[in-house]
Amino acid sequence: MIGWIIAAALLSILFGVLGFGNVSQGFAKIAKLLFYIFIIVLIVSLIMNLVG
Repeated sequence: MIGWIIAAALLSILFGVLGFGNVSQGFAKIAKLLFYIFIIVLIVSLIMNLVG
């Protein structure tokens, strides 16, 4: 999942540099969403590991 986050962030930067603002914003939103999902899954897995 980290790979997807990094890829979306890099594509956002690339399209931003090339002048495709809307596409860049879309990739930035995708990277942000994936990051939040990753953090939630990480916290849940850490809690489950401590409990079980």
